[in-house]
Amino acid sequence: MPERIHIDPQIHFGKPCVAGTRIPVASVLELVEAGHSFEEILTDYYTDLQVEDIQACLRYARNLVEIEDIQISA
Repeated sequence: MPERIHIDPQIHFGKPCVAGTRIPVASVLELVEAGHSFEEILTDYYTDLQVEDIQACLRYARNLVEIEDIQISA
């Protein structure tokens, strides 16, 4: 995934972005959450992206959830 998602402290305060762009992963995820299709995202919002970039954003979010430690207090 590093080829698709990049973190640079000089871009968006170090928030993860789609590699080669200034498009934050969070912005792409917000569009998916709002119910926009991949095709809509690619044609109406981010014409520089590819389907694989959107998929990488979803994988990035899933990976964060998978590694998150949740502390449950009784």
